Amino acid sequence: MSPQQPPAFTLPVALLSQGFLLRPETDADIPFLMQLYGSTREAELAPLPWSSEQKQAFLASQFQAQRHHYRTRIVGCGFEVMVHNGRPAGRLYLNAGPTRLHIVDIALLPEWRGRGIGTAILTALQATADADGKGVGIFVEKFNPALRLYRRLGFTEIADHGIYLEMDWLAAGVENYAAG
Repeated sequence: MSPQQPPAFTLPVALLSQGFLLRPETDADIPFLMQLYGSTREAELAPLPWSSEQKQAFLASQFQAQRHHYRTRIVGCGFEVMVHNGRPAGRLYLNAGPTRLHIVDIALLPEWRGRGIGTAILTALQATADADGKGVGIFVEKFNPALRLYRRLGFTEIADHGIYLEMDWLAAGVENYAAG
């Protein structure tokens, strides 16, 4: 595992007061992270005529590939688990560059989705970036329901990468910046 970077972001007070916090991810979190990853792929895999065992094997393989990619290709990324009252609830992987905060991954367990938590995190990330004169970037799968949220919060599509859209949000007064 790569060394943990200092946090580039802290949760907003509204979430902290509800018992949420971010903490560095550890190897002990892998079973939770695998469960979380699987929950983000359920709808995609549901129509496939695979057995439960085949789906689990596929998810495990994809999870390991994604985990390896994030840790070997994204230098300086912070890997944090979002916890609610001591229980894992999601993850936030953030790479803070000189001109933008790049959301490598953000995911919540199904029971936490649609409750305003993602919106609170994203608007707090925007406020953090704005205070530093930075933008916020993310790659979003085209079929991800959160795409509507990103658009509503002012993220714009800057590139189409097949299955993913690259989106950016620019801080007030920032006209353009190089990726970073």
